[in-house]
Amino acid sequence: MAGTRFGEQFHQPHVRTADRSFISIGLKSVWIDPGAEWAIRYHRANEACGLWFDRYDLADKPMNSDELLTLLPIGLLAGFCGGLLGIGGSVVIIPALIIFFGGRQQHLYQAAAMIVNFFVVVPSVIRHFQARATLRPITRWMIPGALIGVVAGVYLSELPVFRGAGQGYLQIAFAIFLAYVLIYNLRRLTSAIRMPRISESQAAERSGFVAFAGVGVPTGVTGGLLGIGGGLFAVPAQQLLLRIPLRNAIANSASAILWTSVVGAAFKSAKLSGHGHDWTDAIWMAIVMAPPAMIGSWYSAAKVHVWPVRVTRLAFSLLLIYAIIRLATTGWAQIYGGS
Repeated sequence: MAGTRFGEQFHQPHVRTADRSFISIGLKSVWIDPGAEWAIRYHRANEACGLWFDRYDLADKPMNSDELLTLLPIGLLAGFCGGLLGIGGSVVIIPALIIFFGGRQQHLYQAAAMIVNFFVVVPSVIRHFQARATLRPITRWMIPGALIGVVAGVYLSELPVFRGAGQGYLQIAFAIFLAYVLIYNLRRLTSAIRMPRISESQAAERSGFVAFAGVGVPTGVTGGLLGIGGGLFAVPAQQLLLRIPLRNAIANSASAILWTSVVGAAFKSAKLSGHGHDWTDAIWMAIVMAPPAMIGSWYSAAKVHVWPVRVTRLAFSLLLIYAIIRLATTGWAQIYGGS
């Protein structure tokens, strides 16, 4: 096959299958030019019992200028939602990338989204700090738990079941998670209950263990497994388990995501070679999405303390419905042989 690097020949036994992937016996590492029509990475596959069959989906061609421009509004919307709702932005980025570019690069999308999450929450953290909304007695327990959880979550996402067509399981899991977020948002829309303001001295009376193990660790695991910031778990969990008001919960969540996004993105990007990508692929996507994401987050984070959230929740819920349908159908098609 033409286009191999370093003069290597594409000589491994291979079969092209119905879902546009190859099943091959991996004899040695070969990287076919990603600009070629059929671009695929092989790696050495040895076990005690000998060579085994390995499967890799084809890598897509590099994005053209029009596709790169598509990332700009995705980043802007992700930043706007992230700043307003105390989430990292992945809940917008990952479904949007799947809708526009297909579902065969889930791990790349997760890595890129986790990088962008950092740039989404930086303006939010500044805004919330200026508004004195962040509760340090809570975050000093939440953040260490979330850091431990995000590393565990990334390693869970690298299990063999989630490789190749198994990426569909991550997409279906993401759709289920978004369904939970949708139900939560709809419940909040119809609820008139508002928690009273809370001071740092009152926050210090809350259980540090619950903040660590009940909020922080699950937030990190969810974020690492699905490639999200984890705020969509952290915000309601703080309200339910710690009785933290919404605005404070959003501020605390943003502070935790600031740290978990860095650690999670580093670990996830380092694992991309096992999925036929380089860590620089995620960096380039993030470079395009990060600036508009920061603009959207800076603007909307200030409105958390001004705007009523009902209209935003309603619009966000409509977006979630569409994303749930697309993610579930894309994941199902990958697992069960659709296109």
